[in-house]
Amino acid sequence: MGVSAVRDVDVCVVGLGPTGRALAHRAMRAGLRVTAVDPRPDRLWPPTYSCWVDELPNWLPSSAIASTIPQPTVWAKSEHRIDRAYCVLSKTGLREALPLDDATVLTGRATRVDAHTVELADGTTITAATVFDTRGLPTLGRRRAASAHGIFVAAETAAPMVEEGEGLLLDWRPENGAGPDEPPSFLYSVPLGDGTVIFEETSLGLRGGMPQHELRRRTLSRLAAHGIRLTGDEPTEAAHYPLDQPPPKKGVAHAVPFGSRGGMMHPCTGYSVADSLALVDTAITAVQQGSDPIAELWPRRARLVYWMRMRGLWGLGRLTTEQSIAMFDAFFTASPRGQRALLSAHDDYTALGAVLFNTVAHTWPFRWRYDLVGWTNRNRWLDYDFDQAPVSAARR
Repeated sequence: MGVSAVRDVDVCVVGLGPTGRALAHRAMRAGLRVTAVDPRPDRLWPPTYSCWVDELPNWLPSSAIASTIPQPTVWAKSEHRIDRAYCVLSKTGLREALPLDDATVLTGRATRVDAHTVELADGTTITAATVFDTRGLPTLGRRRAASAHGIFVAAETAAPMVEEGEGLLLDWRPENGAGPDEPPSFLYSVPLGDGTVIFEETSLGLRGGMPQHELRRRTLSRLAAHGIRLTGDEPTEAAHYPLDQPPPKKGVAHAVPFGSRGGMMHPCTGYSVADSLALVDTAITAVQQGSDPIAELWPRRARLVYWMRMRGLWGLGRLTTEQSIAMFDAFFTASPRGQRALLSAHDDYTALGAVLFNTVAHTWPFRWRYDLVGWTNRNRWLDYDFDQAPVSAARR
């Protein structure tokens, strides 16, 4: 097979998930010469993507939103209504909002990705002023993880738990069949705008994550508690990825990692798409001005936010269910700014520091605060074996 080359490109984007496609699209719209690479550039992305509506950039049309929940619900010790609109993105609508008509799109797998050069498995070589690596996250291994098992249920079947226009952002009610001596998980459930509702049992912060079979068992237990019975033929989705991907270092001669690969995966929530979309123009402006995109994307205050969120992730990964409920109950009594600082703001370090301190201070009983900050039970759940776990009373 002959070797071909694509030269004199301003930007090369490797990976066309939502983040990479948005980056290529906005670079193209800015008048830059763009080449994008992906093994399957025309596929529709498998995962369900959601975010707070106010996180989305102004240039993204409303057609990218599939459904909106004006006031999502959190269940901890009591019910909390969050006065902040939340949405599920339309995968088709998002893709159509990010056309690449004036970009060069190559089908292929990258075998080498450097600061200015990309080589594909078929021998094609691309040279560019700036290369962005948006291929997603590396292998999980024993890293701290987000794990989820989602079941897509018809809206009429789901109505006893979630009706149109409503959503369960975090449901910590003790209905998943897990005992007090088992790692915690919560339910996430929102209407998708296509006549279905996703019920997704979710675990955050465990090293290596929680296995799918355990998450499915817990999801079915929750549904049964509300009189919802499934046929077993419902479509499902699985999520299993690391939460601790750090921001890239400045001044290193390599491709610019962007999106979840570039530290934009939120360590405490597992969200990355909205933050990445919001930062696309920052990266493109840096390229146009000849400055370092990493320095512009990750100023000191943003790195401090990431550092503090990582402390939150470590805390999440060692709590029991009771402790998790108490902690979230304390957090969701914080001010709207404090909640935003943890959940979505990229660089509001002062509000984040305050809300983390106040959350620990208001978690009760007092002794649980030692677990939150890591003075006790730092490695709880580290060697927990789900396959060998004893059958608790809650499971019977």
